[in-house]
Amino acid sequence: MFGFKFIKFQPTDYVLRYKNGKIVKEGLGLSFFYYAPRTSLVSVPIGSAEVPFIFEEVTTDYQTITIQGTVTYKIAEPKKIAEYLNFTLDNTGSSYLSDDPQKLPQRIINAVHVLTKKEMQNLSLREAIRSSEALVDSVYQGLGKSTEITSLGIKVLGISILAIKPNKETARALEAEAREQILKEADDAIYTRRNSSVEQERKIKENELNTEIAIENKKRQIKETQMEAEKSVQQKKHELQQSEMLFSIQQEDEKKNLVLIAVQNARAEADASAYAISAMMKAFEGADTGVIQALASTGMNPQQLIALAFQGLAEKADKIGQLNISPELLNEILKKSDRK
Repeated sequence: MFGFKFIKFQPTDYVLRYKNGKIVKEGLGLSFFYYAPRTSLVSVPIGSAEVPFIFEEVTTDYQTITIQGTVTYKIAEPKKIAEYLNFTLDNTGSSYLSDDPQKLPQRIINAVHVLTKKEMQNLSLREAIRSSEALVDSVYQGLGKSTEITSLGIKVLGISILAIKPNKETARALEAEAREQILKEADDAIYTRRNSSVEQERKIKENELNTEIAIENKKRQIKETQMEAEKSVQQKKHELQQSEMLFSIQQEDEKKNLVLIAVQNARAEADASAYAISAMMKAFEGADTGVIQALASTGMNPQQLIALAFQGLAEKADKIGQLNISPELLNEILKKSDRK
């Protein structure tokens, strides 16, 4: 009424109130009455905004790729951007007089596009498809150094690369190549597995052969040991037989020596006896036989004396007429003999 109006802004709006070309009030989320014919209102949104983008680029090997992502930013210096872009509200206070606020996201996308194109010109197709993380870092740093962005007082909060895709024909070719590579790797894996199986079988056979060789060597060693033991036993037996033979020979020799000694002793004794008898005979030469018999009968027992007596009677039988010997006398003689 009469040009006076009341307006209230959001906490994310930085407001500049101009009167007669000068700032009379500024701040966040203001609310006030103003006289519309003499007042200009500038509202700069300082909240974060997320802008999606999608564009095509060409790699160093002349392959077209599509890059899709988002960039998040905020206006860090509202007064600075208000100097370059028109954020003035119309008389209703609900819309802008200029389309500069709507063009701001496109300016940021253009900056991202320029930096992405510069990066893609140095990458091949395969490298570009796998370069999302490196691309994010490069573009983010490039925006931080961009004069256009910093002069507007804009701060880039983050960049996300959602997809980097080749065109359909190239994608099918890459899929076919990848498929062939996968099949080749599968064939290589099968070959490797078979080769490994053959190698394992060879090792198993080698181990079995080595085991058999070791067993045969052990048997041969055992057999050689047994043969050596048998040979040693035979040698011991032979040595024992030789020892026994030598001992037997020695015993035979000792026996022979003993026999010879015994013969020599017997011969010596016989010679001594013969010499003694010869000497005795020489001593009794010319002696009376009666005296000799008397000497011989010295120390004889009664039976021997009786026998000599009967012998003497027998020798004189031709001179004896009659000799009577009673049985009592013989019996008495035999009794004495038995007692003795």
